[in-house]
Amino acid sequence: MQRLVGGILIITATAGAGYVYGTELKKYLGKIQYLRYIVGLMKGEIEYTGAPLSEVFSSVARRVKEPYRNWLGQLSARTESRDESGFSRIWNKCIDRYLRELNLKTEHSVLLKELGTFLGQMDRETFNRSMQLYLNRMDLEIEKLREGLAAKKKIGGWLGIMSGIFLVVILI
Repeated sequence: MQRLVGGILIITATAGAGYVYGTELKKYLGKIQYLRYIVGLMKGEIEYTGAPLSEVFSSVARRVKEPYRNWLGQLSARTESRDESGFSRIWNKCIDRYLRELNLKTEHSVLLKELGTFLGQMDRETFNRSMQLYLNRMDLEIEKLREGLAAKKKIGGWLGIMSGIFLVVILI
């Protein structure tokens, strides 16, 4: 009887681990989608108001949730004070410091940092084209994540169950 209960508990625990894996993948996709939303807000704010970047960041910061609010607030303050040499350095340091808790994959962190290399250094027409190109790249990344999400969730769930069965067979 104890073996049966132990086996059921092991299978349940490993199936739960597979479910948690799928949930984490879905949360990560949500983080990337929210970053895309923020970049869209920034693009719209710059297009329609033509305000300086520090004002754009503070305006967008009021409309987003944490940790993005803190990131944009600090970005606004540092851009306003210009303690550091260039905007791209400020952008990269703020991403590394205030968005660390998002645990972005390297390719997505690099993609976000690329935005800072051209943001605020061009005329309106070039800015609009560059932002649209960047938003399209983010949309492609989101689509790639979304396509793999269902398959990875299913595989994670099945691997959890199968590993539990494997452990039960070994322990019995």
